[in-house]
Amino acid sequence: MNHYETVFILNPVLSDTQVKETVKKFEDYLVSKGAEMIYKEDWGLKKLAYPIQKKKTGFYHLFEFKAPGDIITAYELEFRRDDSIMRYLTVGLDKHAAAWADVRKERVKSKNPKK
Repeated sequence: MNHYETVFILNPVLSDTQVKETVKKFEDYLVSKGAEMIYKEDWGLKKLAYPIQKKKTGFYHLFEFKAPGDIITAYELEFRRDDSIMRYLTVGLDKHAAAWADVRKERVKSKNPKK
């Protein structure tokens, strides 16, 4: 199983319920295909660097997971099929990137002890 990280941006016109349902849909898709969710993070509504589909903001989410490499193509196809997704990026993490992700997670936990 390979180590991956996906960041995706949801359309800002979605309600909180719709955002949660969409995030849950993609998480469930990964788990159903045999992926192991390591970490997920909601970055909230952020301003985009440039307009996408005439929108200037979007809801950012991050997933870190381990999965067989053959499911990534189908996973990204699901992103392309969903109109609520404006952009997505999935990258494979090597051991150095995975170590950096652990440092980032600890930094987030120290800033937000509730999580």
